[in-house]
Parts: sequence; structure tokens; C-alpha cells
Amino acid sequence: MSASTKPLSIRDALYEQPGPRTRRRMIVGTAVSAVLVAIGIALIVRQFYITGQLAPRYWTFLAQPTTWRYLLQGFRGTVSVALVAGALALALGLVLMLGRTSGVKPLSAACRAVTDFFRGVPSLLLIYFFFLVVPQYGIKLSAFWMITLPVALAASGVLAEVLRAGVNAVPRGQVEAALSLGMRPARIMFKIVLPQAIRYVIPSLISQLVVVVKDTTVAYVVSYPDLMQNARVLITNYDALVSMYFTVAIIYILLNFAINKLSALVADRLGVKIIR
Repeated sequence: MSASTKPLSIRDALYEQPGPRTRRRMIVGTAVSAVLVAIGIALIVRQFYITGQLAPRYWTFLAQPTTWRYLLQGFRGTVSVALVAGALALALGLVLMLGRTSGVKPLSAACRAVTDFFRGVPSLLLIYFFFLVVPQYGIKLSAFWMITLPVALAASGVLAEVLRAGVNAVPRGQVEAALSLGMRPARIMFKIVLPQAIRYVIPSLISQLVVVVKDTTVAYVVSYPDLMQNARVLITNYDALVSMYFTVAIIYILLNFAINKLSALVADRLGVKIIR
């Protein structure tokens, strides 16, 4: 990969190349930090050993097939919520972005207010709204939708801004050229601007799934059997708090790492530069 097409790193985007003296300081700082982290991990493991959390009875149940079958059921629940919420958030985010960029001032102002609202309100608060308030008006929702809809709404505000950034990245000259040919603004948006905008922001859209997956961890509020809820059941059954949360944390890390790698892969295939 040539230097001109090599993806930007955070350091390349924000800072100049460090000199020899700065590089030596970075090496020393990294070594000291690594030692401190290792000492911290050792102290944590020692405390777990002293309190008996490393005893075999807290870990042997992880070798049982029934444990992993139960966790797999929860994992499927997490993935189902994440995919459906992600699709709904993308659709609503697209609608909000189109409304905000429509040029109709009342519609643009309304879409901006809705976008800012969903970006600012925590997803947990929206979940409580669907769980406690909505049923009072006679609307019965399953646990799946009581977690999926709030997560989708919270993500839609962010996705609307991501899509708007993609639209703004399309060269203005293309729009002006299309207008000079007599094309209507709506046709320009859907035929020229939007396809390019989506191409620019597809990696960011995929990365947003990481946030959606994290938001699903509060599904216990509505007793939806996702990965975290099933882990809580196993903790209660085996009294294995540390081992179970450690296992679930590894699963979430691997899942989110896979999503980020997918985002980078798509960016490379599309030739879109991203900051890593």
C-alpha cells in the first residue's frame, strides 16, 4: 500500500512526526506504564486469590456445555437486538438527515431538534420510558421491542449526523452542475449526493454498531434474555461473579473488535480513508 493510500492514524491526523528525543521519552513512558499496569493486574489477581475468587468451583462450570449453550442463547439475543436496532436507527437517521438538509426551515428545525434530543438523552432513560410510561397508555410491547426501540432511537440521532457529514463531504460543484442541467433537488439528492455520501460514511455506520451493542447490555431492565441477562442468571446459580463477568467481558471485546475490523475492511475495499 503506497503512502498516499495508507489509512491515517490518530497520531498522523493530530500531531507532527516526533523527533528522536520525543521518541525516547515515548519509549520510556510506555515501558513505565506497562510495568505499572502489570503491577496493578498482579495486585488484582492477588486480591482475587486471597478472597477465594480463583477457587476451581468458580471456574469449572465454564467447562460445561450447558453453560455455553445458555450463553449462546443470550448472545443470539444480543445480536438480534443490535441488528434490528441498527437497521431502524439507520432508517430513522436517514429520514432526520433528509429533513434537516431539505431547505424547508420548519422541517429542518424540527429534525434538528429531534436529532439533538436523541443524541442527548441516555438510552437507559428511553428504555425506562418504554418500560414504565408507554404501558400506562395501553400499548403492550414485548421485551424485545422495549429494548430495541430505545436503542434505535438513541442511535438514530448520531447516525443522522454521520449521514449529514457524508452529504457535506460531497463536492458542491456536482450539485451545482446538476442544477444547471435542470435536475430537481430531490433527484440530485437521491441520484448523486446520497450514494456518494453513504460510501464515505459506511465505515462509520458499521462502527456505530459497537455503541448499539454496548447499549443492549442494559436489557436486564426489561428482563430480555440477552448475553448480559443470561450471565446474571448464571452468576446467581453458581455464585461466580468474577469468572462470569470476566468471560462475558471477553465475549463483548471480541464482538466489538470484529465489528471494528469489519469497518476497517470495508473502508479499505471502498478506498475511504479513516482515522485509526
